[in-house]
Amino acid sequence: MRYFLTLVLIISCFVTVYSQQFFDPDADAEKQLSDALAEAKAENKHVFIEIGGNWCGWCLLFNQLITTDEEINNFINKNFVLIHVNYSKENKNEKILKQLEYPQRFGFPVFVILNEDGKRLHTQNSGYLEEGKGHDRMKVLTFLQQWSPEALNPELYNK
Repeated sequence: MRYFLTLVLIISCFVTVYSQQFFDPDADAEKQLSDALAEAKAENKHVFIEIGGNWCGWCLLFNQLITTDEEINNFINKNFVLIHVNYSKENKNEKILKQLEYPQRFGFPVFVILNEDGKRLHTQNSGYLEEGKGHDRMKVLTFLQQWSPEALNPELYNK
């Protein structure tokens, strides 16, 4: 019986993670980016772009981490405007990926950080944030901290 309950728990976790839909193949990525940049400028934030698809298990695992970990979620909300740019057979968003200098070369998910003016600051291969069968929360948090507006504030380095 204990094995059965463990199996049910594992299956329910799997279904929960893989039934979430973060990427919209029908979304207008150019409008998403334009809106995110306007919001980032108004709120003195950076834009955090996650590129991937609902077909991508690692993408869904990453989103589960950043939405359920309170510290990471709060840090993102305070410092970034988060958008999900779809990459799938239905819509590869090739124009926006060209504009972002082909981040898909790193696989999926891949993260791009832009400043409030749309300048690409960093492209992150998510593989470096993985640990075991998921993403390491401290690696993710450190990555976000290192690319936050505060971390790139020149006044911190002019002494």
